[in-house]
Amino acid sequence: MEPVLANSVRLEADGVHVLDRRDFPFERNWVRCETVEDVAKAIEDMVTQSSGPYFAVLWGMVLAAREAGALPAADARAHLGRAAERLENTRRTNNHLRKAVAAVLAAVDAAGPTTGTALEAAALAGAEAGDERYRSRSRALGTSTAALLPDEACVLTHCWADLYLTETVAAAQRAGKRLRFICTETRPYLQGARLTAETLAEMGVDTTVITDGMGAAVLSSGEVDALVTAGDRVTMDGHVVNKVGTLGLAVAARAFDVPFHALVQAPDRLAPTAADVPIEYRDGAEVLSTLGRRTASLRVRGHYPAFDVTPPRFVTSVVTDRGVYAPDQLADYYLGEQR
Repeated sequence: MEPVLANSVRLEADGVHVLDRRDFPFERNWVRCETVEDVAKAIEDMVTQSSGPYFAVLWGMVLAAREAGALPAADARAHLGRAAERLENTRRTNNHLRKAVAAVLAAVDAAGPTTGTALEAAALAGAEAGDERYRSRSRALGTSTAALLPDEACVLTHCWADLYLTETVAAAQRAGKRLRFICTETRPYLQGARLTAETLAEMGVDTTVITDGMGAAVLSSGEVDALVTAGDRVTMDGHVVNKVGTLGLAVAARAFDVPFHALVQAPDRLAPTAADVPIEYRDGAEVLSTLGRRTASLRVRGHYPAFDVTPPRFVTSVVTDRGVYAPDQLADYYLGEQR
């Protein structure tokens, strides 16, 4: 049985339904998005996170095709282009949104100038292909990650690696490995405490939550066999861009000889270096509250870079759907491919 969060975005006749991860696991509320703009706002407002926006964009582009159904073919395609731009720009650090848009537009363009139900059918075919591709690549990535871990591994993880993490656990369980996890809480939205820990426990994994400030101490204890996180984006020169806090853990892991494995389906050829990745800065007020309760006085301000960049010298390996690479050998991922 799949974890709840493995299918947290779905397309229905009345719109895109998104499980509100801000409330999970205490409540299981679904937000219905009737329009592309509704989907974009749901992503921006953190209704969905990690891989959730990828799936929301796939199905949001199908909504765009529905919205454009009565337009002439050229105008309909232009509408899809505007929807793509809006959705891509909701969370710019993670390049999966660009890939979701590309999957749908490729199917639409392959169908030629279309309108009405034919346009929606083409968009739906592209979205379904993008959905399956992401899931199959995550399974391959998870199998490679599980192979790196000892049979009785203690793994420290940060934030919520979503399908990368669940597929790693599933692969380890199939191989007879018994993993246990330590999860950082991941301020300010507590994805680690609410999403990661809950899902691991749902999968029958021994799971412990620590505060974000405890990571270095835990790494120094000798208890942890590996630090494993997702990478929202990995550059071609081996920089890992992920939820803020990853850098500090990676530095501490190197100091205490704990390997750091960063998980990403593929390094980004459009980001040769870290300078090519836009880092999202969210409203500093978000760090002044936890789950809706103010934690600092009105006399102070907050600062919130949502992501940080870990240099390759602190990364042991980058695990992809094509296997494991050293951070200075990521060009090998694309050997034999045409640009």
